[in-house]
Amino acid sequence: MYVIPVTATMQRWSVSIEAGKAVFACAPAVEDHTAARVLPRMWPGHGLGVLGADVPGLLASVGEVMKAPLYWISRYDGARAWDTQPWTVVREDPDDGFVYVGGPCGPADSSVGYRPVYHLPVALTDVRGLRIRLGAYLRAASRV
Repeated sequence: MYVIPVTATMQRWSVSIEAGKAVFACAPAVEDHTAARVLPRMWPGHGLGVLGADVPGLLASVGEVMKAPLYWISRYDGARAWDTQPWTVVREDPDDGFVYVGGPCGPADSSVGYRPVYHLPVALTDVRGLRIRLGAYLRAASRV
């Protein structure tokens, strides 16, 4: 396992690389029974959701993964073409303050719906697409 050093721009996020995937972790802002309301959410194999305020930190974490040699090694293994986009356009839910993006987060299972999680596993070959979608969302949000 390779742990990426945390930078100031990553905010509450940390990330490690293991077994061909990046595992993003977000420390909850509150350590009590209400923490589940602010934790990232994952629908295994279908997508992820994070608080709107946590998107810049997640984007910075994704950028740090893309600097790691293990990321570049995975890109040359040919698992996914460079131009393939497995992620959907980011959508914002104004009711809960979360931002959701559909795509290959975690291994698919029979569960339905988004659940609070402490870790968001994303295959290294899918990290670039996630960065594109999150960056486009932040750019569009800054114009408003």
